[in-house]
Parts: sequence; structure tokens; C-alpha cells
Amino acid sequence: MFIAVDDTDSPDGMCTTFLVVELIKAFPEWDLIGMPRLVRLNPAVPWKTRGNAAVAINIGRGVGDGRLIGEAGDRLVRAYPRLSDEPDQAEVLERATKVVEKWAERDHSDPGLVVLPRQPDESLYRRAVTTIIEKEDALRAVREAGGSCFQINNGRGIIGAASAVAWRPGDRTYEVLTYRHRGRWGTARDISEKEIRQLDARYPSTFNNFDPEVDRPAIIPHTACPILYGIRGDSAPELVMAMLSLVSEEKESWQLFITNQGTDEHIIRDWETLAPNSSYDVAGEVIKGPWTVRGGHVLVGIRADNGTELEAAAYEPSKSFRQKVRSLRKGDRIRALGEVREDRGTLNIEKMEVLSLAPSTVKRSNPVCRCGRHMKSVGAGQGYRCRECGTRAAEAVTEPEERTISLGWYEPPVCARRHLSKPLKRMGVPHRQ
Repeated sequence: MFIAVDDTDSPDGMCTTFLVVELIKAFPEWDLIGMPRLVRLNPAVPWKTRGNAAVAINIGRGVGDGRLIGEAGDRLVRAYPRLSDEPDQAEVLERATKVVEKWAERDHSDPGLVVLPRQPDESLYRRAVTTIIEKEDALRAVREAGGSCFQINNGRGIIGAASAVAWRPGDRTYEVLTYRHRGRWGTARDISEKEIRQLDARYPSTFNNFDPEVDRPAIIPHTACPILYGIRGDSAPELVMAMLSLVSEEKESWQLFITNQGTDEHIIRDWETLAPNSSYDVAGEVIKGPWTVRGGHVLVGIRADNGTELEAAAYEPSKSFRQKVRSLRKGDRIRALGEVREDRGTLNIEKMEVLSLAPSTVKRSNPVCRCGRHMKSVGAGQGYRCRECGTRAAEAVTEPEERTISLGWYEPPVCARRHLSKPLKRMGVPHRQ
């Protein structure tokens, strides 16, 4: 029996993943079948709270070797590969509803809970991770799967909850999340930054741990939520080892999740037109710029291979990544992945690949007149003229530009990366400086 929830947090506190621990505690007589799911959905949804994550568990009577994947208070949590029996659906809904009612931040969210005896069609997840879907689509999928649901306020969280169950892991990663004792919520977190700095080197399957550019850990939340820290990676056993290596305040609980984080599953690759609030893979030629606008955002104009023209931007939070975009020139070919923003219509670049570099020149000096004097500019785009004899020239004296960017992939610093964006480390390509 699948139980899934979404939209129970607020911008300042709570965390939807915390409800997994509370749900496990609420069903002590049942086992986990497979790992809990932490499923990120379309990051371009305008009404998302923070990371747009939904969670789901599957409970039943476990069969086979149970693998230790967490501790929920005093209870050791094991995941089993198969089940022999499952609980009553109505009872599960009733008990799970009490958990959501107790912990959901209902003044800032629209919580949704679904209980399902089987998974909805995978297409629900595919649409939810790439586009914006209506609540009625999710309700229809729940009904078709024989499920039931509970909601608070408008219950928009039902969309994410049902979609989390519909996810069939292809490419997947894992995250180990640790949770604080209730009395410490809202206080400064006590955790050794020294060990966090060493995670990438000591546990190579982990990623997005520390951001050297801003000299700050990336595994620690900035809100007063129940989470102490969360480590992401490609190896679940290595994540547990990494967790045990960190010196920190005492954990109340910890839990391993299987997740779609770091997979680029939100990216639409086969497209004809670009729609706001979705993310795309756009290959094409730089036809304008780069230029910098107020706020420090850097933009370039691109003509995609199918003829679509658009502006792409590296926004200020991407820090040094903006300099890579500033290094582009007209005629360069790039591949940019990112979200088309509704407010600006620009493509927010999450990472880019430089495919080819066009010849580029830089001005060395104004042209020299035959009388030996340097000409002066007449005006933008109007050429040059000698003030003494009136001789004109169309172009300045130029020389080949020494390019500061090379072919290959570039990505923003750790703290500016989206949960779903696949880091170059996972792609097996080097991060270029």
C-alpha cells in the first residue's frame, strides 16, 4: 500500500520528507517495501514552496532480506524487496491523515495525501516533472489506481503525491537525511564544517556537498526545519558511511531515500516551441551579446537549430558562472539547459556546453589616417573620420581575440544548482574553470 504526501512545508519551516519518518512511526506493525521515495517535480512551478519535493513509502508485510535504511526514533527501519500481505486501505488513510493533520504547515501550503494499492501510469510523473498539470489529472490517476486521498485547503499537494508514486526509477540517486530532536528546531545547527569539506574527496560517489566559491556547506538547510543535514550521492551504502563520518549534534532519526535528484529529468529535449514554466535543452548559435543588465544578470541571444530565437540568462545567484556566459561571442555554438521563465521569457541557464567557437577580434586602436593622425569615431556604427583632412574609414584596427573559454561543459557553483540538475560530476565530464 503506497502512502504519499506533498506540500506540507512552508518557506520558513517544516519539511515534507520529515513526514516519512512520522508515517513510519505511525505504522509500527508494517514493514517498508523498497526505499522511501523523494521525488522532485517541475522546478518551474510558480507556487512551489522551496524544492518542490513529494515523498512516498510502500508498506506491507516484508519478505526477504531486510536492509537497514534508517532509524525512526527508537525503531530500526529496514526495507524489504517483496511483500506477502498489505494493510487495509481505509485504515491506512485514517492513520496517515492524522500524521498530515498534525505536522502540515496548513497556513502556508495546500497539503495532499494519497493512499494507493498500486502505482498510477508513469505518464503522470513524466508530465508533472516537465510541465504544469491540473489537480483533476492527478485525481483521475488516483481513481484509476483504486486509491483514496485527503487534502487540506485546495489540496494541490495531491498532484505531487500521486506523481511520486507514479515515478519508475531509471536514472536515480540517493539521499540520506538526518533529523534533529524537536527541542533544537530553530536553533543553530551543531555540525563540523571540516568534515563536510572532505566529503567529496573521502566519498567520491557523493556530490553537491560544499561550495568553495562562497565557502559554505551545501548540505545544511537555511530554514528552521527539522533537517540537520542531507547528503546526496550515487551509492546508498557510501552515503551511510559519509553520514557516520560527520561530527554533529545527536540525531533523532535518519533515513535513506531513493530519488530523482541530479538526473535532469525535468529537461525537455525534443521540442518545437518553448513554453514558460518548463525546462529545455536548447542547442544553437549565439546571435547577440553578451550584455549585462541591472542586478548583474548576464544575457545572450541564441538562435536555436530549429530557428527559434530567444534570450538566455545567467542570473546573479550563479556567481562566477556569469563570467563564462560573458566570454561567449557571436557565432559561437552552445547547448544551454534551463527553465523558460514566465516573468521574463528568458531561458535561465542551469548549465551549458560550448560546442564550437567562432573567430573573434578585438579592437587594437582607431584607424590611422594617411596624414599620420589617429581618426576619431563619428558615432556608434558610423565609422571613423580624420579631423584634419576628413578622410574616413569604416573599421578600427583589430587583432584576433585570445578566447578565455574553451569547448566543453560549464555549470554554476554548488549553491546555485537546482535539485534536479545533473551535476557534471555525475555526467563524467570535468568541471571547467
